[in-house]
Amino acid sequence: MTIIYKFKGDISSDALKELEKHSNISLDTEGSGLQIPHRDRLSLIQLSSGNNDAYIIQPSQQYQCPNIVKILENEKITKIGHYLRYDVLNLQYFLKCQVKNIWDSKICSKLVRTYSQNHGLKDLVQEFCGKKLDKRLGSSDWNKNLNELTDAQLQYCSNDVIYLHKIKDALHKMLVRENRLELYENCIQFLKTRIKLDQSGFTEDIFQH
Repeated sequence: MTIIYKFKGDISSDALKELEKHSNISLDTEGSGLQIPHRDRLSLIQLSSGNNDAYIIQPSQQYQCPNIVKILENEKITKIGHYLRYDVLNLQYFLKCQVKNIWDSKICSKLVRTYSQNHGLKDLVQEFCGKKLDKRLGSSDWNKNLNELTDAQLQYCSNDVIYLHKIKDALHKMLVRENRLELYENCIQFLKTRIKLDQSGFTEDIFQH
């Protein structure tokens, strides 16, 4: 059973101290739509230490989250996510911070799981964790009051972070085995530029003919 901690505005100082003990923190976000930040807004932030816990935070509309920012900007903590191009863009825009030391399971999957065309989080969870995720609640109204979210919605948010640590360990071993670790690291370095391109409105593939 996942232990879920709910916070409004920001994580508490005690939660910050607990999360800072870990070298890896998984993260995810939920928004009111996919047109963030142009039309929609960041609704929820999810974090996990990997110990079957989930910290679900609903930021205020002023997005004053200094404790979360301390986690995101801590270079000693690896932030694990799936398709971080989306999450990092949103976090940096709304929280006015720089997310440092990131690890992306989607990029890694595409580099080493060449035997599959399916690189969604649910595919990775099923292969490496033996669990089937129900993604139907992804279209929920995440802007309603945090206390109004159902247990099913809270579990959906939690599922997006609680498995990422195990997935990272498995994919990293595959990167080493296939001798693609350096290639992956170069991709992560470019991801920072890819996000800056998104911020500047260049959402298309500029390398395409």
